[in-house]
Amino acid sequence: MAKPDPIHLNIITPEHAFYDGYIDRIILPAPDGELGIEPGHEPMVISVIEGEIRVTYEKNGKPPTDIAACSAGFAAVTQHHVLLMLQTAEWSWEIDQKRAERDARAAQAKLRQQKSMQEYYLARSMMARAMARLRVSNRNKINN
Repeated sequence: MAKPDPIHLNIITPEHAFYDGYIDRIILPAPDGELGIEPGHEPMVISVIEGEIRVTYEKNGKPPTDIAACSAGFAAVTQHHVLLMLQTAEWSWEIDQKRAERDARAAQAKLRQQKSMQEYYLARSMMARAMARLRVSNRNKINN
């Protein structure tokens, strides 16, 4: 059986085009769990939450997986294209571990000081992003 055509993946943030290339599979963090997308996937638009993105593509006959931390956003999926629109995205090797730890401590302090529901939700989002960055950064250390 022939290998299906790869998926064209675009990941954009307000700051820059984070990724533009072809992949074999992507796993996204969604509100109800992880969502895996491969070529031929049914078209959909989904919400993406803070967490890790795993991108697999064939390189020199091996399927390496790159991991990125992401914040909330949306994904538009067609059979051979995925467009991810995220607030932030960082590859595991780009994450500054000390800064991520500082951000997690700051978010924890804000959670303890909550003054309004809006501040609580903002602090909770900050904490989720910091924890995702730390998880992804630690995975990079283990895999290298």
